[in-house]
Amino acid sequence: MEDLSLHILDIVENSLRANAKHIEIKLIQDEKKDRLTLEIIDDGEGMSEETRKQSLNPFFTTREGKKIGLGLSFLAQSAEEAGGKLEIESMKGKGTKVTAEFTLSHIDRKPIGNIEETVRCLKATHPDVCFDFESLNN
Repeated sequence: MEDLSLHILDIVENSLRANAKHIEIKLIQDEKKDRLTLEIIDDGEGMSEETRKQSLNPFFTTREGKKIGLGLSFLAQSAEEAGGKLEIESMKGKGTKVTAEFTLSHIDRKPIGNIEETVRCLKATHPDVCFDFESLNN
């Protein structure tokens, strides 16, 4: 994927398929720590521990009729290429939190992209879902 806004679209689609009604998107730029953190938190169905462990495997998906699930593995790869990591916290029935960390100044960090337009599109196409977007610069 070319930029982080496209990763956000992909991960939010996972949240929507999990019947989330409230999705928080946070982008935190901390120049002192040289970190860029992306958090996507939803109140969807959540994942079992077994599913969470498999979720970064590109040949694993929970979608019917599909054989691959690349969204989370692509985001993990983007984070790792930029000196960061991806973490997933989830509990069945409690929702999911995806946190991707990047070295802000890393030459291989993907550009942020047009996140405001991405969130605007999500709100327009899913009016029944509450989207909260927060961008912080520390």
